Amino acid sequence: MNVIIFGPPGAGKGTQAINIVKKFGLFQVSTGDLLRNEVKNKTEIGKDIENIISMGDFATDEIVNDLIERVIFDPQKKNKLIFDGYPRSLKQAENLDELLSKSFQKINFIFFLNVKKETIIKRIERRKILENRADDNISTLLKRFDTYMETTKPVLDFYSKKPNFHEIDGDKKIHEISSKIEQILSV
Repeated sequence: MNVIIFGPPGAGKGTQAINIVKKFGLFQVSTGDLLRNEVKNKTEIGKDIENIISMGDFATDEIVNDLIERVIFDPQKKNKLIFDGYPRSLKQAENLDELLSKSFQKINFIFFLNVKKETIIKRIERRKILENRADDNISTLLKRFDTYMETTKPVLDFYSKKPNFHEIDGDKKIHEISSKIEQILSV
């Protein structure tokens, strides 16, 4: 199966994706991890990404789509993908559909973690202490949250009409969210 899990920065997508990976044997496709890896390896794309993210913006669709395409066409990961935080724009959603179609795959489940801004701020403050992530700056996060909500509205509209779409209350405790997702995936 292939799964999409999306929601604003700090919604818990990564945590839930890791739980799904462990329980169902999928491969996590985190655009954040892909982007951070490019930055860490100091690639040309990584340098561009670093400049974009430092301004509180998201990497361009072109950059993200190129990185995603590499993963989709990896034969070891066929029909075993969980997209964590992708797609973030309507253009990315359309690109994902096209790439999956070309690789004879589809999305089986779509989860949207709906979380209030206040909850996210608390989580990011905690994550900053625990993980010491460079992108966990509160002012940058608030800008990314607003940008996310603005750019992702069309994606939410696009997916919410599909029968495999599930909106999850992301303000709940981690284990409650995991339990709800696992219940849906096990049907």
